[in-house]
Amino acid sequence: MGSKYFRELRVYQLAEKLADEIWQIVNDWDMFAKNTIGIQIVRSADSIGANIAEGVGRGSYQDDKRFIRIARGSLNETQHWLRRAYTRRLLTLEQIDRLKLMINDLAPQLNSYLNSIGKNTK
Repeated sequence: MGSKYFRELRVYQLAEKLADEIWQIVNDWDMFAKNTIGIQIVRSADSIGANIAEGVGRGSYQDDKRFIRIARGSLNETQHWLRRAYTRRLLTLEQIDRLKLMINDLAPQLNSYLNSIGKNTK
C-alpha cells in the first residue's frame, strides 16, 4: 500500500468532514426524523470514511480498490437520504447547498484516489 496513513489522505478528511456536518444537522432533528432518515443518513455518511480506512488497512491494492468502490456506493446512498430529507423538509436550502459543495469535492476525490491505487509503488 501507499506510504500515507489513511488519516492523512485528503479523501478521508473530506469524508470525515461530510459525515460530521451531517451528524450536526441530524442531531437537531426530532426523534421521529432521527429514528427514520437520521439513522440511515448518518450510517451511510460514516460508511464512506470507514470504507476508505478499511481498504487502506487490508494490505492489497485489490482490496483497497474494492472498499473505495463501496465508499462510492455509500456516498450515493448518502445523496439519496439527503434528497429524501430535503423533500420531507428536514433540511434547509442553505444546508443542502453546503452539503452539495462537500459532495462535489468528495466524489471526484474518491474517483481520483481509486484510479491512483497501485500506481505509486515507491
